[in-house]
Amino acid sequence: MVHPAFMVLGIRLACFVIALLAVGIGWPHAIAGSLGSARPSIVGHDIEVRINPATHELIGRDRMVVAMPIEAKTVSFSLAPTVQVESLVMIDKDESQDGRERTHPLTFSIDRTDRRAGRRVVVTLPSGHAGQVTLAWTYRGAINNPPKEPRHLRFVTPSDTAGHIGNEGVYLSGESQWYPDIDGSYSTYRLQAQLPEGWTVVTQGLRQASTVQDGWDSSTWIVSDPSEALTLVANRFVVRSREWTSRTGQRITLETYFFQDNAGLADEYLDATATYLDAYIGILGEYPFHRFAVVENFFPSGLGMPSFTLLGSGSIKRHYVQPYALGHEIVHSWIGNAVFNRQGAGNWVEGLTTYLANYYWHELSGDAQQATEQRRLMVEGYSLYVEPDQDYPISRFFTKEDEKDNAIGYHKAALVFHHLRHEIGEETFWRGIKTFVQRHRNRPADWSDIEAVFAQESGQDLRWFFEQWVERSGAPQLSLDDVRAFLVRSDDGRETWRVVIQIGQSGRLFQMAVPLRIVLSDGAETKWIRVGPASTTTDEVVVAGRPLQVHLDPDWMAFRRIARDRLTPMLNGYVTDGRRTVVRTVMGAAGPFQPVIDRIVQREAQWPESRKTSMASIRETVLPPGGSALVLAGADQQNRIGPLVQESCGDLVRFHEKGFDVKGRTYEGPQMAVLFTCRRAAVPGSVVTVLYGMSEEAVERISHYLFYYGWHSYVVFKNGTVVERGLWQEEPEAKEVEVHGAR
Repeated sequence: MVHPAFMVLGIRLACFVIALLAVGIGWPHAIAGSLGSARPSIVGHDIEVRINPATHELIGRDRMVVAMPIEAKTVSFSLAPTVQVESLVMIDKDESQDGRERTHPLTFSIDRTDRRAGRRVVVTLPSGHAGQVTLAWTYRGAINNPPKEPRHLRFVTPSDTAGHIGNEGVYLSGESQWYPDIDGSYSTYRLQAQLPEGWTVVTQGLRQASTVQDGWDSSTWIVSDPSEALTLVANRFVVRSREWTSRTGQRITLETYFFQDNAGLADEYLDATATYLDAYIGILGEYPFHRFAVVENFFPSGLGMPSFTLLGSGSIKRHYVQPYALGHEIVHSWIGNAVFNRQGAGNWVEGLTTYLANYYWHELSGDAQQATEQRRLMVEGYSLYVEPDQDYPISRFFTKEDEKDNAIGYHKAALVFHHLRHEIGEETFWRGIKTFVQRHRNRPADWSDIEAVFAQESGQDLRWFFEQWVERSGAPQLSLDDVRAFLVRSDDGRETWRVVIQIGQSGRLFQMAVPLRIVLSDGAETKWIRVGPASTTTDEVVVAGRPLQVHLDPDWMAFRRIARDRLTPMLNGYVTDGRRTVVRTVMGAAGPFQPVIDRIVQREAQWPESRKTSMASIRETVLPPGGSALVLAGADQQNRIGPLVQESCGDLVRFHEKGFDVKGRTYEGPQMAVLFTCRRAAVPGSVVTVLYGMSEEAVERISHYLFYYGWHSYVVFKNGTVVERGLWQEEPEAKEVEVHGAR
């Protein structure tokens, strides 16, 4: 996830859906129906594993049921290259010996030819096997891939690791390949896990039993719903639990698994979990699992798995209970962990989850200002980070690697659902959301399934909508070209105004509804006009008072591309400029500002010279020509940088001996600092950003985290803590109304 908030904490979501099969319980009907599939798939796993953190090792056994096409002779399994198969047999029942089991050793080979797939264990089956076979594996090995530091300038992904067993913690996801699996399988699981005494295992599903014997803690877990992977984590946790009942009467166990240092935050997270569950059960239907746990991780993460979320210690400490954080993970319980993303198809999961959690929560809670802010961030994020020649359709988004992917797969996709909601209406949209979740529970889905549900619920052919927004790249580029008004007098003497509005489109043409705010002599009215697909759309609306101005989408309701010279001035405008300069007011080492420079150099180490940030020292009261500039200055340089600020910012920021003024408000004292951005004078599309502190101590902490604060025009700090932030009041695109005579 990377939304302003995700940009603060940088979360990449991994949606794994897990199910454990209880001994003696038959395979679910939905899974049994897959036996006729043309591809091999695992119906259920029965795994026993012993994990030793001190040696990074695991010893495992997996008795699995595999649905096989009758004609198949071989089947390929994924398994970590550091894990070795010790034995592999096929099991069947000997009808001549009272149904007792017989084992048949199987031959297998190792295939490393496909680097993308990694190592594969290719198993040869005997001729005449049944359509459903039982295989028993024993295997052992080490999984020791310690988390790496984030690779990005901003902290937008969790530390990279395929899996790790160590004294600091255990993290084994489906990507770890810690048990044999077949790609594309949706199976149930029974897991018995052993770790040294004092360690606690967490995985999906329900814990059935837990015992301690001979220094080993053993727990058994059952997940009876089909899933695409099994994630196991373990550590020395303090566990808190609460039985909770939703307003619909559903009973759910709420849990926290925290380290000792954060155990006191359990109630805050349990309370927040209950609040989100109560709201989203009303929107999405019954919660798909019996429990939800917030689990602390030993490396930075924000991962959503069926029935729990895995958050890094830093996130836990920072009270990570906001809608874009804990709320987002809880929505994944339905979207991604109960309805799966179909492998090989575009990822719709993150867009819908972002819409429901990051955005819609603010509507639901009545915070219209924050809802507008989220729409702005989504539109401006796309406009900043997605260059037209690097754009691609939402249908081709699979996973987030950078800010461009985030802007397309999370934010554009989220606002596509917003447009769909406006297109088909409130009641139909929310009914369609609930129908979609219910219809595809425990099943994979893709964009075509979403289209089918909403077409059915609305009774409309929505092919044009999904072709335009999902299967094509790009975004509308709108302009307010002409506005005229005519006074209309009715036969009974009443007066109204007919406003004729012309909206232009450039680039790829879209059809959509666009809101306009019409400022009247005694108030304002909002009207929606349907545009395109055409380069010019002319329409008219009727208003009660004399129109003065028309504003184009002032509340960011329409997804579109905004020209750089009309974007809100902010640090991210500097970051995304193709030509950037860091301007220092001192030569040599930059003192408390050095972490900013180090971070930029680290990020750009592998870039070609033509793309790297230039470094300059200011000698006069002028900036280097062209591009955006980041000025790093202390209070002793106020006379030197004052004219620069005045040139681009006017009176928005002013410096004085004891402090500075921002938008007319005074901040004084050696502990104060400010980060602000203005459009750069005489350089269209570029900005000047200034980090200014009254003392070295005031900016030292900010320098380490500067690029977290990229989405506001100004941020004021006291002792490194934000005390005020906001936007310069930018006027929306507007036109004066040309008034004509009566008609």
